[in-house]
Amino acid sequence: MKGVLLVNLGSPDSPEKKDVKKYLSQFLMDERVIDEPLWLRTLLVKGIILNTRPKKSAKAYKKIWWDEGSPLIVLSYRLLKKVDEMTSIPISLAMRYGKPSIDFGIKELVEKGVDEILLIPLYPQHAMASTETILVLAEKIRQENYPNVQFTNMPAFYNHPDYIRVLAQSIEKYLVGKEWDHLLFSYHGIPERHVRKSDITKSHCKIDGKCCSVSSPAHEFCYRHQCYETTKRVVEFLNLPEGSYSSSFQSRLAGQPWLKPYTDKTVENFAKSGTKKMAIVTPAFVSDCLETLEEIAMEAKEEFCENGGDEFHVVPCLNDDIEWAKVLSRWIDEWAFSKVDQ
Repeated sequence: MKGVLLVNLGSPDSPEKKDVKKYLSQFLMDERVIDEPLWLRTLLVKGIILNTRPKKSAKAYKKIWWDEGSPLIVLSYRLLKKVDEMTSIPISLAMRYGKPSIDFGIKELVEKGVDEILLIPLYPQHAMASTETILVLAEKIRQENYPNVQFTNMPAFYNHPDYIRVLAQSIEKYLVGKEWDHLLFSYHGIPERHVRKSDITKSHCKIDGKCCSVSSPAHEFCYRHQCYETTKRVVEFLNLPEGSYSSSFQSRLAGQPWLKPYTDKTVENFAKSGTKKMAIVTPAFVSDCLETLEEIAMEAKEEFCENGGDEFHVVPCLNDDIEWAKVLSRWIDEWAFSKVDQ
């Protein structure tokens, strides 16, 4: 029997410091997030970061927390409910960090009689610290606890026509009646070395401004290429004129080169150079979360306005948009009922 496991990032159980610290420890000790040797990762995370960051992060979470709970968790369950209503295939939800765990999600499906699971990481673009860590942990849990279960992994859908269509239409719909001079596509940042480590050719990804536009097998796992490709295809769908859009990368840690240009600096520079009305979309996320609701909708907006900007429109993530739910349900049915699988 076939079933589906949707997997998102995760969230602290509450915006209180102790829960945020627990969540950050699980997140940052992941070897695919901070890919340093265990001794150095432990020193950085437990010796430095967890002694300073939880208080600041808890304050940020409190700004965006809903009465129902974490926005990311609430929105993920809303999406699950809509998709579940559109397909006859059993579906469960899991988070890479926090609750519900991947083990919980698999167990829930197995108890319904499922022995073949389609894993859908809810990340459009592939990255070590998102898609890869989900698939690796899920496989480890499968081998240890559910050896008779078979996995099929949904590939990155950054360029899938269905995804591009619903993303572009969501942008278009939100910006109706709003004036904007520039549309910024802000993607979550990753260290440059993650791009190079994911390069299956071991030579293509030079991050030199050219490699992402030159065809290569490396693009199957290249986060940077996939981000720019998402922008390119949405721009083509919306027929946006050259110069009216750009891409950038948000959220970075100090001490190492991360993908550029940085979103905060980009927003500041546009405001200082005379852009008065800006729109921003965050296509690395399908669910609004701390990085979109606080870092972009609050901090970036404040930065823009403080440096001369007037209007700052933040396009919501796809969240539980009905068209997005339809796309997911169609992908699920195509997998579950295709002649190839029968």
